[in-house]
Amino acid sequence: MQTTQHDAIVAATQAWIEKAVIGLNLCPFAKSVYVKNQIRYTVSETTEVDALLEELEAELQILHASDPAAVDTTLLILPKVLGDFLDYNDFLDLADAAIEKLELDGEIQIASFHPDYQFAGTKADDIENYTNRSPYPILHLLRESSIERAVEAFPEAEDIYEKNMETLRGLGIEGWQNLHLVTPPR
Repeated sequence: MQTTQHDAIVAATQAWIEKAVIGLNLCPFAKSVYVKNQIRYTVSETTEVDALLEELEAELQILHASDPAAVDTTLLILPKVLGDFLDYNDFLDLADAAIEKLELDGEIQIASFHPDYQFAGTKADDIENYTNRSPYPILHLLRESSIERAVEAFPEAEDIYEKNMETLRGLGIEGWQNLHLVTPPR
């Protein structure tokens, strides 16, 4: 992948983090790692699920071996694979199996983001789905120890989901569109 294309993908992802994730406070834990530059951005070039699984395993091992002060979390960005949300959703089972295979369960977990994210029981255009909508399919690799520290610092962590739904209902589709997030061509 050309450097300029790679840079544009990372820039679009960072704009989404700044404007949506941090800007709308969808994740009160994100700002700290973002401003400290503790996020590893990996743009996958693969178009094949098997190759993606190998890449995911490598990224899980890199995160596990990294000093949390330098790399606290990883965003594995997937511009060329799993564009279909149902395929992406099915891949999450393989991703969880990779964590178990590497004996990292209890240490690392994966949060999921996709341009067409849809929670079970919702319609595709329901605004609530936008809490997990990103410019590209993303596998967010998180250290469980970091999550535990963040939850200790934010005692109402269990209320985040409901607050996010309320925020997005107040914002509406037009408000989301006014964030001017880059939407890659499909």
